[in-house]
Amino acid sequence: MTRELIQNARKIVIKIGSTTLAGETGKINGAFLDEFACQVSALIEEGKQIVIVSSGAQIAGLSTMDKWARKRDLHYRQALCAVGQVELMGAWRRAFEPFGIRIAQILLTRDDFGDNNRTLNMRNTLFTLVDEGIVPIINENDTVSVEEIKIGDNDNLAAQSAILWSADLLILFSDIDGLYDRNPREHPDAELVEVVRDLALARQSVEEGGAGDFGTGGIVTKLEAAGRAAAYGIPMILAHGGRKRPLQGLAEGTQRGTVFTAG
Repeated sequence: MTRELIQNARKIVIKIGSTTLAGETGKINGAFLDEFACQVSALIEEGKQIVIVSSGAQIAGLSTMDKWARKRDLHYRQALCAVGQVELMGAWRRAFEPFGIRIAQILLTRDDFGDNNRTLNMRNTLFTLVDEGIVPIINENDTVSVEEIKIGDNDNLAAQSAILWSADLLILFSDIDGLYDRNPREHPDAELVEVVRDLALARQSVEEGGAGDFGTGGIVTKLEAAGRAAAYGIPMILAHGGRKRPLQGLAEGTQRGTVFTAG
């Protein structure tokens, strides 16, 4: 089903989680970015348009400013993201450069989605960039975000971006293979749910099973993202970003994941 969804989609939003971007050292995994850029390039050559929602600013900042690693003050966290965002975008630029693909940075907050003028400008910018063959890379503007204007997780940011751009498909790459009937970290015999058609039932199952905290950002935020996208007719795929060439695997139908249908 993942193969069919990707084949039939022209406009795809892909979210990359922090654990997928980080290597074993806790720094940005350049090898992953290079391979991922190659996979995105292949889809673009097939006529797809791609928007990426990328976590990793804080990880990139820590790899640059080790002396701030133990600081928890909000101002240091925001400053760390300001440093890291530059490093993160530099890493993405270098990854796409061999394929002749330019990238663009878009930093957003919750307020941006609540203002009609900003929303229109964001939408127009996205359309202009992708129409010119540029890959927009979206992240939350952590440097200025406080609780009142913070989206809080990139799962929902990706869903909101997909809605804004009228995407055909949303893909979330995380550190789990998809939605399980139980927490796979506590139950080795947990089974992957490959298709979810009833989100309300899935939420109830997760709550009853006490599995709301597994997966980066929590499985709950991923279900919220699926619900947001489904309300606008956009299907979503949740899959493990740490597998070998994960985007290609989904496109070829060789990698498992959970499909949340929009029907």
